[in-house]
Parts: sequence; structure tokens; C-alpha cells
Amino acid sequence: MKFMQNLGKSFMLPVAVLPVAAILVGIAYWIENVAGENVVQAFLAAAGGALLDNIPILFAVGVSIGMAVKSDGTSALAGLVSWLTMQTLLKPETVAAFQHTDVENVNPAFGVVDNVFIGIIAGLIGAYSYNRFRNTRLPDALSFFSGRRSVAIVAAGMSLITGAILFFVWPLVYTGLVSFGEFILTLGPLGAGLYGFFNRMLIPLGLHHALNSVFWFDVAGINDLNNFLNATGTYGVTGQYMTGFFPVMMFGLPGAALAMYVTAKSNKRKVAAGLLLSASVSSFFVGVTEPLEFSFMFLAPALYVVHALFMGISMAISFILPVRMGFGFSGGFIDVVLGWVNPMAQNPWLLIVMGLVWFVIYFFVFRFLILKLDLKTPGREDDDAVPTVSGGTGEDPYLATATGFIKGLGGKDNITDLDNCATRLRLQLGDLSQVDEAELKRAGAAGTMKSGGKSFQVIYGLNVQFVKDAMEQIMSADSSTNVAIATEVVEVTSPLAGEIIPLAEIPDAGFASGAVGQGVGIDPSSGRVVAPATGTVILTFPTGHAVGLRLDSGVELLIHIGLDTVNMEGRGFDIKVKKGDQVTAGQLLATFDIEEIKRSGYSPITPVIVTNHRKFASVQQDATGTVAEGADLLKVTPKG
Repeated sequence: MKFMQNLGKSFMLPVAVLPVAAILVGIAYWIENVAGENVVQAFLAAAGGALLDNIPILFAVGVSIGMAVKSDGTSALAGLVSWLTMQTLLKPETVAAFQHTDVENVNPAFGVVDNVFIGIIAGLIGAYSYNRFRNTRLPDALSFFSGRRSVAIVAAGMSLITGAILFFVWPLVYTGLVSFGEFILTLGPLGAGLYGFFNRMLIPLGLHHALNSVFWFDVAGINDLNNFLNATGTYGVTGQYMTGFFPVMMFGLPGAALAMYVTAKSNKRKVAAGLLLSASVSSFFVGVTEPLEFSFMFLAPALYVVHALFMGISMAISFILPVRMGFGFSGGFIDVVLGWVNPMAQNPWLLIVMGLVWFVIYFFVFRFLILKLDLKTPGREDDDAVPTVSGGTGEDPYLATATGFIKGLGGKDNITDLDNCATRLRLQLGDLSQVDEAELKRAGAAGTMKSGGKSFQVIYGLNVQFVKDAMEQIMSADSSTNVAIATEVVEVTSPLAGEIIPLAEIPDAGFASGAVGQGVGIDPSSGRVVAPATGTVILTFPTGHAVGLRLDSGVELLIHIGLDTVNMEGRGFDIKVKKGDQVTAGQLLATFDIEEIKRSGYSPITPVIVTNHRKFASVQQDATGTVAEGADLLKVTPKG
């Protein structure tokens, strides 16, 4: 299951770039048919075609990145190498050389190897090569090829073997699909329905092209597409294997998108709308449906099966009705306009009527199934409001959520692996018992899931990638510093005045347990925070409720003003510094309103935490009672 979830996440990388490309090509196609070839048409066609004509390569790269463990780009190169290797091995000219024959005699299957199926295989090879061999150490004589340099070489070798296997297997797969297509030709409307169903079911692998070739081109004597475009077919017959696509692509799928939008959580609708609207425009105007289909294909596969069934029904009904239409690009509005006056077009107005019916059907069926089965379509991952931060310094707003998540997950040392899919964090934890689900909810989690073993998921929403990136930024803060760690005992002075609260007595489980780090709490008597020593600001929040410092001694300090005050969204806080600023002892870092914190229902107790405490032998409280700004607070003892 995890493999398929990761694969689905990987597919979203290439799919996200397709809607705009599809629209550009569609506009170019329309301009060409209205005004002929011209500079504008050629420019738009080239721009959009650069992506649409190379979708398999996008999948090869996207899958290799998405399936790799914390890829640094090396896996993408390996996926591209795998793709190029297999394409070269399996192209008709190479196969003809292998078989000592002319290109014309090569199995037509090798003319369509540049498909998504091969792209996915190449991506998986690239990811596997990276995951397995990125740390490979070779003998000194071959050390240049050690580590990441070995990944692409291994991918090329694996692709040679895979290409050899496909040399025998691919013609069987292609021929099997073509034979199946020729069989369903004999079934009349039922056959058209089966064609529509399997056309959609083969979309994820890109194998629908083999099936399409039977009906659209001259593989079995049908040649539906070319006969329609050239008006050389039979009126009332030509177009029967294309007509049924129009109502679904133009109206049905946008109806599904509307259903996903209205069932999305209210605070996530704006985010979901960005994806669903652009994908719907692409589907309606141009007939490029992959962006919309991939948005729910893996998040809610049951819906995709229903969609495939509806496509089959639409094809069967269109076959029976006196309505015929064809396309040159795909089943979208532009092709309807261009084909309206084609001599082969029959009652094209019925497409609008059918489309409106399908819009209603898709909307209500999808809405019913999403709510009834609680399907996690775009925007439905977030059951609670994600805090919206504002004000402050303008730093990354997801840092606040990331900090809360790290605390709720038991601290960064408890997180052994961190990844994300389209809407949720996927983690491996050292100890599941350290998870504080209430803290995760407060930080913005829509929900949590225990996936078995030490796997854990935090459901967030479509912006989860930014939270993951912020978490990695925070978690890598220790390892990224080149500041020398002190070799003598460091006295950390107090950044604010107030009454000292021992760490274990801080009324917050994450801080009190030491999961975030070692230190103390201060119940402030004034609303000022100053720098305890010379250092660098390494972390700020737009809400102004916390600041992180790296002191010249090597101590990394988090000053968290109040408990759960991220929820105040900046009210009562005024941060005076930004990330990267150099500060000196006593310099004002922030001001805050103690009474505003209390009126909002939160505690002003401020944890002062050494977050890289494991680099030191100990961190001890060095004062009791009340403390003034600049007074001794913590004693940090170096190792050794």
C-alpha cells in the first residue's frame, strides 16, 4: 500500500504542469483551423507541445524523484538515463538492426514505446538505483564512480536488462490489446462501451494508446479519426468511437470537480479550487483529462472506477443515438466548434444536452460517494482549521506549523523518516508512544493515522509539502551549523525577566518532557525579549511568538513566548529581528503583551530551550525564584 501511495504522489509532479500546456496547444489548434498556420499559432503549439509531447519523460523524471529517499536530483538523472536507454534499445531502427530486417517489417508495437508505462518503469529504475546504490563505495582505483556517481551507471545497466525483457514482452502486451480491441468491434454498442471503460482504465499506464489505435486509426479498418477529419467516412457511422468522449470530458469531469470542491472542507476550498478549476478548464476546452483524473485516481480509486464505467456508458449511448462527432486533438469544446460543420457530424447539438445530463450525474454521484465513503479527495484531508498566520516578519508561515508538528511527534530525534504525499505527512517514528495527537491538532493537523509498525501519518492538506520542507529545515538546523561548540562551560543568561519555572513543571507535555530540548520556563514580568549573548537569528515566525538563536558559543536557543500562542496569529507580538540578523547581548528581539496572551486564554510562560543539547554533556538550571534580563539562567557543560 505504501508503495502505491508513494507512486500516486510521484504522479502528481508531472501532472501538475499539464493543464496550462494543454490549453496552449488547444488554442494553437483552434487558431490554425480558423486562421491557418502563423507565428502565434506555431509559438503556442511549440510551447504547449514541449510538455504534452513528452509526458512519458515527465513521468520518468517525476517517478524517479518521488520514489527516491530524499532525492537530491541524482535519482532524476538516473530516471532520465533509464528512459533514454530503453527508448534507444526499443526504437524501430534499433530493433530492425537486431532482427536484420527493414524498419517497415518491425512489429508496430515498437513504434509506440514512448508511453507512460515505459516512463514509469524508467522512473522506478532510477529511484531504485538511487535508494540502493547512492552510498556505494568502490575500490580506490574506481573511487571517482563511488556514491551518487554510480547511480546513473547502475540505472543504465538495469535498463539494458529491462529493455531486453521488454523486447520480448512489449509486442505481446501491445498485440494483446490490439486483439482485444478487434474483438470488441464485433459487439456493437456493448463493444463501444467496453472500449470506453478500458480506455479510461488503461490511462494510468498509458496503454490506452494501443487500444485507441484499433478504433481511431487504420489498424483494423475503422480509421474513425482520420475518416472524420477528412470527411471520407460514412455518415451516421464515422465518429461512433469518439462521440462518447465529448459529454464526459466537457461536462462530466467538471461536474466531478464541482462535487470535489463542494465536499472539500471550507478552509481548504480555496486551495482545492486552484487545482480543480485549472484541470476542469483543460478538460472542457481541450479534452486533456489527465490533470483532473490523476487528482482523484489514487486518492479515491473507487471514484475512478465509477468514472470509467460512466465513460463506457456514454460511449454505448452515443453509439446508439443519432449523434456523431470526431476530434483532431481530443474531446473538448474547441474540437466541437471546429467539427460542428464537418460533413460527418450528426446532430452535434445533442452533445450539449448529453453533457448537461452527465454533469448532473457526475456531480451527484461523486458527491454522494465522497460523503458516504468519506473519500479523501482534494481538500477533504483537513477536518479542522489550519491556523492562518499573519503579520510578523514575513518569514515562512509553515515554520510555525512545522515546529508544532515536531513537538507533537516527540521531537526531531523521534522522527526517523519524513516524507509526504499529496495531502499528508508520512513518517517513521522511533517511539509511537511519544506522539501527542492533541498537540498535532493544535498545530494544524486535520487528523492522524497509525499505518502499522512504526509508520505514522499526519493529515494536513494540499500544502503539506511546505510543512514537510519547514520540518526538514528545523530538523537539519543542528547538522547545518559550522559554529564551533564551546570547550568551556557556557553561562546562558536570561532573555527576559520573570519567575523561573523548572522544565518539568512547564504546563506543556512537549516542553516538559524535554522532547524539544533542555532548559527552563519563565513566567514573564515584562513584555521584552532580549538576546542573551552575541549570535545569529536562525529562526523567526510570522506570528512573532518565537525566535531561535545560534549563539557564538555554539548553543542553539529557542525562546517560545507563551504556550500555544501560535494560535493568536500574531496578536500582541512584535518581533524586531529577522532570520540571518547578527545580534549582540541585550539587543531587543521582540516585545509582547502579557495581558493580551492571558485574555486570549493562553499561558505567558516562556520556555527557553537549548535545542542542540545533545551536543553538550549537560544543560542545567542555574537560578531559582525570579530572574532579571541578563542574569545567569542556564549552565551548559561541554562534552569531554
